[in-house]
Amino acid sequence: MFSVSLNKHGGFVPKRPLDATIQIGSPFACSAHGVPSANQPTLTEDSGMMRSNDLAVSTVRKDHGPNSEPSTSLSIIVPVYNEQYLVQSSLRRLELLGDSPLLSRIKVIIVDDGSTDRTPASLRRFRRSLFSDSVQGKFQWLFLRHEGNLGKGGALRTALNYADTELTVVHDADLEYHPNDLLRMIPLFVYEDADAVFGSRFLSGRFKRALFFRHALGNRFLTLLCDLASDLNLTDMETCYKMVRTDLLKSIPLESRDFRIEPELAIKLAKRNARIFEVPISYSGRTYQEGKKANWRDGLLAMGAILRFAISDDICKQDQHGSEILARLRRAPRFTRWMADTVRSHVGDRVLEIGAGIGNLTLNLIPRTLYWSSDINSLYLHELRRLEHTRPYLRTSAVDLTCGESFPKNREFDTVICLNVLEHVEDDLTALRNIWDALEFGGRAIVLVPQGQRLYGSLDRVLGHFRRYNREQLVALGESAGFRVEEILSFNRMGAAAWWLNGKVLRRTTFSLFQIKTLNCLVPLFKKLDRWMPFPPLSLIAIFKKLPVANPAPSRLSQAPLKPSVPYPEEHREAG
Repeated sequence: MFSVSLNKHGGFVPKRPLDATIQIGSPFACSAHGVPSANQPTLTEDSGMMRSNDLAVSTVRKDHGPNSEPSTSLSIIVPVYNEQYLVQSSLRRLELLGDSPLLSRIKVIIVDDGSTDRTPASLRRFRRSLFSDSVQGKFQWLFLRHEGNLGKGGALRTALNYADTELTVVHDADLEYHPNDLLRMIPLFVYEDADAVFGSRFLSGRFKRALFFRHALGNRFLTLLCDLASDLNLTDMETCYKMVRTDLLKSIPLESRDFRIEPELAIKLAKRNARIFEVPISYSGRTYQEGKKANWRDGLLAMGAILRFAISDDICKQDQHGSEILARLRRAPRFTRWMADTVRSHVGDRVLEIGAGIGNLTLNLIPRTLYWSSDINSLYLHELRRLEHTRPYLRTSAVDLTCGESFPKNREFDTVICLNVLEHVEDDLTALRNIWDALEFGGRAIVLVPQGQRLYGSLDRVLGHFRRYNREQLVALGESAGFRVEEILSFNRMGAAAWWLNGKVLRRTTFSLFQIKTLNCLVPLFKKLDRWMPFPPLSLIAIFKKLPVANPAPSRLSQAPLKPSVPYPEEHREAG
């Protein structure tokens, strides 16, 4: 790998010697979180290579003055395979983006996907030519190479490890697409809060080359199948120009190696409830004599991919926030509605919800005079902010339960909802006292926690649970925080058996889609039988009330070493 970047004055700063390269072959698997894995070369200054954490992350800037335009940063991933005659011209076309005020920084990541012709030499010539050109300083160029051909999907996964901008798009190394169309896509992220924008060759663009009726018919047929699978109304699923928010794109587990990456990405974005837009783009298709590579076999593979990803629910990478499980629970709306119905009678009219996630519960408890949803995960916050567009009573912000300064200022709520959050916090007493401070006198805190330390297992570990509670511990914790305990509710006895089986016996780290759909179907029955079941509940719901008394005692943090109210499970301590 070798890289070239430009300084703020438009000059070039080489990150490593120009004659140095590193080949990334199939043994070097890119890690899921954008850092080198155990089998991937580690990037260090000593070896002359660029570290990915040397780069600052840019974001969409909307706090602009009256005479300035909002701007963002863009990573352009260019997979290259046997394009020795066209790749330099294709890369040169990208330079026009440097004149746009919409882009504050542009990172071009070129991946030579094991080319067997003279493409590497063409890329070296282009790299040398950068030193004699006066390209604007907002560009940065990064060149990677695979030892063998890993396909378009493989090149995309490799390049995503180095994408550190707000937006990411793929640009083919041929001359079929026109980078000027990328500038038509960016405003939708700034003004329409888009998650993804597809450039459609079948909408009315400035022009398109008249070619291959049967090929166009095949593209429309594949798009129809994808639309049926995703319940979207796309006009061009197979388009190369798919611009996506980088953090969202990195959170999706991409599996395909070849052109099947196109239906996979479209279907998984749809299943993530992404806001997808289309804009018309120009298209200069190639003939097979001119080097076109896609053929009828790719069409058959795409049909199989559409079927596969239509029934797959692998749409979130596992992370410390439990995103995979949250995304699956979205497929069980009856369960979420049951939880909301259980607490609804205790919810007031000015509500702060802590740990709102992707809004599963929020949507079941609004509207209210004021409903403030919060989380600490930037992906979740983006989803929550999207709900504000048609709900003027809804507000969203980042709130850290352990930091009182992060709570909304100059607001007193009559209800604070904190469901499945307290168990993630090491100092749960300080967290509850912060909730106490956020409430008006007479206000209620609704706190749901997992019940039963004996149920602690692999699911708790992957979700980042420090502990599970019993009734006595929860009552004592609430009283120590200054609350009066009005009621402790038992919730979801039937779920305790499933949690024990999955987390303690089978040691699973997630629930299968079949289990989630079965749960959704059986919720009406569970609601009727729950109180009669002989099992302990999976969760406890505490209704705490803030009385007009003196403030609770100072946090134990100022009096004693930090330790949780319930001892860590032995296996949790070993895990770190």
